[in-house]
Amino acid sequence: MKKMKATQLAIVITTLVGFLAASQIVGSANVAEYEPQLPTDLLVGEIMAVAYSGFRDGQHPDRGDGAVNPSPEEILEDLEILAANDFHLIRLYDAGENSATTLELIRQHDLPIKVLLGIWLSAEVSNHEGCAWLDEPIPDEKLAANKVVNSDEVQRGIELARQFDDIVVAVNVGNEALVDWNDHMVTLESAIAYVRRVKAAIDQPVTVADNYVWWIRDGAPLAAEVDFIGVHTYPQWEDKTINQALDYTIENLAGVRAALPDKPIAVLEAGWATTAIEFGDRASEAKQNQHYRELRDWATRHNTTVFFFEAFDESWKGDPAVPLGAEKHWGLFFIDRTPKQVMQRSVEEAGS
Repeated sequence: MKKMKATQLAIVITTLVGFLAASQIVGSANVAEYEPQLPTDLLVGEIMAVAYSGFRDGQHPDRGDGAVNPSPEEILEDLEILAANDFHLIRLYDAGENSATTLELIRQHDLPIKVLLGIWLSAEVSNHEGCAWLDEPIPDEKLAANKVVNSDEVQRGIELARQFDDIVVAVNVGNEALVDWNDHMVTLESAIAYVRRVKAAIDQPVTVADNYVWWIRDGAPLAAEVDFIGVHTYPQWEDKTINQALDYTIENLAGVRAALPDKPIAVLEAGWATTAIEFGDRASEAKQNQHYRELRDWATRHNTTVFFFEAFDESWKGDPAVPLGAEKHWGLFFIDRTPKQVMQRSVEEAGS
């Protein structure tokens, strides 16, 4: 999911800008049904995985003046909750202190959790003309500084993947850094260079996470470099109802498969917000529960790993003045760590 600092209006505009052409691209692809992948195409044999970043009320990643990270005790509590709910594969979004602590805790406590490790790429291109919430160009000196930051982040990711090679099962280089509506854009050439650098330094598979539309339209050069394709797909952002969501997700993935037939696919983000002024009554716990279960059943039949977005609600995201904004409410658990309907049902099923 995009890192947002937008107003409510900008979020709505972003949705329109980012996805306006999506149905045209997929609808015109004339693709066949998405055929099952091989069992070996699953990441460590897992079907349902989860995106995790664990920031609670009052906590946030670095916004320019430093991060306020969860404590080790809080992260451990989260990891134990996820393991108890049969999540044995999680996605982390960067290679910073928070991620390092998470990996250390998994090892220290011998938790049954593997990790898709992220490498966060900051803006190397000013996308102020394409991004709805960038009000002015990013200064050239900031972009130059970000290239140094990105190089350091890549090196940290490499070092963590090596240090925790028993836990890190794959590495993702960049999150929505290529799609044309983002605020942290890098060039395709830069992304390929980072992927090559990581692949040369570690043994684990390497991927890049981006929107399905970008992969279909522009992804061929990058697909040739990665070990598998990391796709994001959000029918809810594209005005689909819950009863359209699974079919639309399959269309998205089939479009990627048709455009890029030679690499396995993993869904690195798919989810359903439970509260959102942007979505009205399309947002609810019951509908999140339905989307999760339909995706899980489909992914099981098709040998496709799905990282559901996300583990816990996070209040730092989106516009601080809009507490009911969608960005804050994608979790399978509330921010106080109590389970939403989908996880309540999982506990009931496990005990039956």
